[in-house]
Amino acid sequence: MTDSKRYKSALSVNKGVEQPPDLSEEVIKKYRAHKKRRYTVHEYTEGILSGNRNILSQAITLIESSLPRHHEMGQQIIENCLPHSSSSVRIGITGVPGVGKSTFVESFGKMLTSSGKKIAVLAIDPTSEKTKGSIMGDKTRMEQLSSDPDAFIRPSPSGGSLGGVARKTRESIILCEAAGFDTVFIETVGVGQSETAVHSMVDFFLLLMLAGAGDELQGIKRGIMEMADLIAITKADGDNVQKAQMAKVQYENALHLFPAPESGWQPKVVTCSSINNNGLAGIWEKVNKYLDYTKKSGYFARRRREQARYWMHQTINEKLKYRFYNDRNIASLIEKLEQDVIADRITSFEAARKLVEEYYGNKLKRK
Repeated sequence: MTDSKRYKSALSVNKGVEQPPDLSEEVIKKYRAHKKRRYTVHEYTEGILSGNRNILSQAITLIESSLPRHHEMGQQIIENCLPHSSSSVRIGITGVPGVGKSTFVESFGKMLTSSGKKIAVLAIDPTSEKTKGSIMGDKTRMEQLSSDPDAFIRPSPSGGSLGGVARKTRESIILCEAAGFDTVFIETVGVGQSETAVHSMVDFFLLLMLAGAGDELQGIKRGIMEMADLIAITKADGDNVQKAQMAKVQYENALHLFPAPESGWQPKVVTCSSINNNGLAGIWEKVNKYLDYTKKSGYFARRRREQARYWMHQTINEKLKYRFYNDRNIASLIEKLEQDVIADRITSFEAARKLVEEYYGNKLKRK
């Protein structure tokens, strides 16, 4: 008898009980069915008009996509939703970093939904250079509002476009209005030029400012102050109340030095606190006064028409740029001319001229 048969080990491993899967088969089937689900243009349109938020989110993702097939479908959805839009109030909100834009939007939004309003928040986030996604993620910063059944929050990466404004924000506004949201907020990253683009797609422009952060009038560009229909000094609570009142007087004096706005509306300055909700009702009251004033004067409708014309030209520029850079011949020529520019064999202007002439088949030469 061998030693291995004579001695039995005291250690033994019993066969374990087979563990159930983490997800039930039913859940897995539903997930797979949902993942494979592809909506038609009609289904997207009907879902948006019925207020289906899941379909609304997917439709916005579709129009933000750079894929040609997504772009074509997205444009068809927008065309279908356009007759059902234009019924909301569009409010742009901007301010210096740290002013508390997200906190303000959450408190202000909760106040409006409690009074029966349905609000949509299109928050333009800076784009991560690595992931190309949103950095700040407003849903995580507006926890209470994001769970409100009468609110819809959509953070969108800026995509590196001018000043951080998302390329498809205006189209997203149309879809949100068609879905039944009567108040649309567009929150900017507050980095400078984005305010100009946001101003061109809203009815009311709200500028949030801080008090006690140095020379208040040096805290933001004069051009942005001139665009504002209302300036709100935030964080006017606790020991900061007096500083906020002083800042309010400074801004009121400064606004009188600016030329009269085209709307004829004299911009106001108020103080508010997003923590204790002081001053928020007054802000909404002034928004409504502005809307009444501009609608009676005809400025509201005239501005909406001007904005539509402006975005037509912006879309033309975007289409031309997209087609230019996606042309195969141009793509290969760009690489060669880039090397020539870097090596100082050709100027940047000459390289650009050659590329444009190549794209248009020397049409510019004949002119």
